[in-house]
Parts: sequence; structure tokens; C-alpha cells
Amino acid sequence: MTTTEASTGTAPSIADREQVFIGGRWVDSTGGEWVDVVDSFTEEKVARVRTATAEDVAKAVAAARESFDKGEWASRTMAERADVVDAIADRLERRVDELTPIGVVEVGVPVSVSRPTQEMVGGLFRAVAAVARTFETTEERPRAAGGVSRIVKEPTGVVAAIIPWNGPVGTIAFKLAPALAAGCSVVLKTAPEAPLSPSVFADIIAELVAEGRIPEGVVSVLCADREVSETLVTNPDVDHITFTGSTAAGRRIMSLAGERIARVSLELGGKSAAIILDDADIDHVVQTLPMGGCMQSGQACIALSRVLVSRKRHDEVLEVLKAAYGALPIGNPWEPTNFLGPLASKRQQDRVLGYIDVAKEDGAKIVLGGGRPEGFDKGFFVAPTLLDNVDPDSRIAQEEVFGPVISVITYEDEEDAIAIANNSMYGLSGAVYTQDIDHGFEVARRIRTGTISVNTATMDFTLPFGGYKQSGMGREGGIEGLEEFFEIKTVHLPAPAQ
Repeated sequence: MTTTEASTGTAPSIADREQVFIGGRWVDSTGGEWVDVVDSFTEEKVARVRTATAEDVAKAVAAARESFDKGEWASRTMAERADVVDAIADRLERRVDELTPIGVVEVGVPVSVSRPTQEMVGGLFRAVAAVARTFETTEERPRAAGGVSRIVKEPTGVVAAIIPWNGPVGTIAFKLAPALAAGCSVVLKTAPEAPLSPSVFADIIAELVAEGRIPEGVVSVLCADREVSETLVTNPDVDHITFTGSTAAGRRIMSLAGERIARVSLELGGKSAAIILDDADIDHVVQTLPMGGCMQSGQACIALSRVLVSRKRHDEVLEVLKAAYGALPIGNPWEPTNFLGPLASKRQQDRVLGYIDVAKEDGAKIVLGGGRPEGFDKGFFVAPTLLDNVDPDSRIAQEEVFGPVISVITYEDEEDAIAIANNSMYGLSGAVYTQDIDHGFEVARRIRTGTISVNTATMDFTLPFGGYKQSGMGREGGIEGLEEFFEIKTVHLPAPAQ
């Protein structure tokens, strides 16, 4: 779909997915359940996708187990597997026109956001392939008592990769690319709210299986509800679970995996703080901060949803922020000029509006927004909302909203700002704004978070990304993200004869 076609204001025709994808092939499900895909702008059903049963999940795990134990994929060289990862990137890039409108429908993001997001994914696969080509899986180390031992890195095995609805194709890249590069077999479990774009990825895998480039059994892609998904987590043939989603769901997965000591990698929620220091250039701040707080209408774990401003500059900064957030173009997601579209679902809209009500009850003042934007009686819209007089301990300041809701919190001095930023069970992202870059770096070092920027809201997902505290464990991106999918084995060789 071209940009011109996108401006017509309607979703394109999207075909139903009548089968499930197990072991590299589209096959009939053992059940008859479907999930409806609803266009968040028109609130109309646009497609149906077949959901997997517990039996389907068991078949997928069995196929992955058999393929891994046979070792055909794992025994290939890192360079050979990297070539296949690059081939996936090539084919994803050729499908950008197909993936772009699906991103609009599934997540609600405007076409102007969906297209560059889909275009970025190929680069994420290529970055993993590049790291894989220089990754050493064996090294020799001397032993203290003489002789040498070999340290061998081996794939973790059968991986259950569970992805969220708010960025399905990008999250596939974070998990599938390194897992495949490492030699693992993977069962990818998609969210019922966003099952279409992962189906396009499944089509690509099917092509590569048919061409003999990926063995049968190595990759399955299934859409399943929570109950069926738990059978994947608890299956004893799954060696490693990698999950992106809410902290509540992460706790549940970790609890289930802990019963059998399965390996777990988690990328969870966030409540990230942007600290505006007193010397910050506010004109520079508003070039990036509103985007960082309202990307995907705030439906992003890395959203800068807490803005910390000193009492000294509060009034001045608040007025500038009000104008900046209020200027974000919102509306029809098929219009390329819009930056904000509807939220992904009615449930998400209700959740966000409910949090705004809670914030008001707790004493927060609505400076901007606070409900549906005017003129939008249809579509799951929430206007960009700026809250002032927010207590750092209140629910709106502590809990992840996942919508375009920004809490302005006043601090007394720099030490107080750092304490407020760290007053959270989360630690995923953040930002510091200052004209003194070196000082900004020192402040950033004191924030307990996995990723933080100075004078920008930019993220580079080819570098290590992950959280502190209840934002998760493990890293995605870079060599660290690839290392997540390896076990370490030490092989002691006999010492030379004396």
C-alpha cells in the first residue's frame, strides 16, 4: 500500500488466516476457535485468525524438540545461520507494503509511524547476522594446575518466544533473530490482539523451509490465549522462555518456569522518567520529549511518562510542554500527517481513561486532554493528556498506563529529582536534559534503569536493551542479546604428559 492509498481513510482488505503454522508449514488446527482482528479506527472487524489449541502447542514443541535434537540447524556454522537471518531481512523488506497497513490496524499507529517501524525491522535482523559472523563459540583457557580447558557456547535449545501486541514484528526481530543465529529451535507465540503481522513472518519462514534453507520443525508461529500459552511455558521440552509484555504476566511466567528451573529472559513494563535539569534548553527538550512520551500513543514500555521539573522552572516548562504535547497531530491513522492514532483496543482505551480518573481522584490536575479528543466519536482515541500536581507515590506516577498520559512531577533539587526517578519498581528507560553533557552522563549513571539518554529520546535496539528491577532480566540487542541464547560448557582436557 502506498502513502497515497493510505490517505483514503480506510483499511485495505486483509485475508483471514485459516490455519496454524507448525514446524514450518501451514496446517489445520485441532480446534475451531478464531480471534477477530478489529480496526481500532473504525471499530469494525477486518479479519479473523485461527487460534492454536493446547494440542497444537504440544505438536509445535515436539517438532522443535525433534529438530533441535537432530542437530541439523544447530550444527550449521554461525556464518551459515547468519546468511539465513539476512535472507529473512531481505524478505521482510520486500513486504513493507504488506506489513505497514497491518501495523496501522493492529496497533492503531498512523501510517507515518507504521511504515518506518516496519522498515527498521530488516536492519535489526541484519545487525544480529553481523554480530553472529564474528561471535566465537569456542575458546581455550589455561588451568591453574596446568593444561587447558575449552569453553564452549552451545544453543539453549527449544525456545518459547512470547511477544506482545504493541510491536509484534520488532519484537520478533529481538527474539527470533538471535535465537535462530544461535542454533535454537523456536515456538513463537503471538498475542491475540495482533496476530496478523507475525503471520507474514510465518509466510517467510515457510518459503525458506520449502527452499531447504531452514529445516522443518525449527520454527512454529502460533496465536493463543493465556490458558493455552501457559501450556507452552510449562512444557518440559521447552528449555528457554523469552517474554516481552507486562510485569504481571512476567511474574506469572517466571513462577511457572521456576517450578522446573527453566531458563527465562524477560523484558517487562516501564515507568520511565525524563529529568529536566535547571540548565536545560527547553526549546531543545520539546524537540524530542513529546515524541518520547507519546510514541505509539504511549503504547510503549519505554515511553517517558514521568516528566520531572524543578519548582524553580515549573510554570515556564509546563506552559511549553502543554503547547508541545497539544500540537501533536492526532486523528485518522491513514493520514500521513498524523503522529497519534487510536489506541489498539476498546479495552486499552477504557484502561487509560480509567487511570486518568484515578489520577484526578488522587489530586492531579489536568492541564491538557483528559479524555477523547473532540470530534472523534468513533475509534479508540485518547487525547494526549498532561497531568500536573502529581504525587510521586500516587498510582498514576507508579503504575504503567500504556497510553498518551504524561505526569509532571515537581522536584526541589537535583538530589530530589534522582530520588524521584528511582522511586519506582521499574527501571527500563529514561532521559536527562541538560546543557552540560558530562554532568548529564553522571546523573544518568545514578538512575537505576537499563537504558537512558542524555538530551534525546532516541533508542538504538541494535545495542543492549533491557531493564533493572521489575522491568525484567536479560538483554536484547547487540552481542549481549545473542549471548542470551547460549549455554556455557567447560570441557577439561587432559594435561600433557610430564
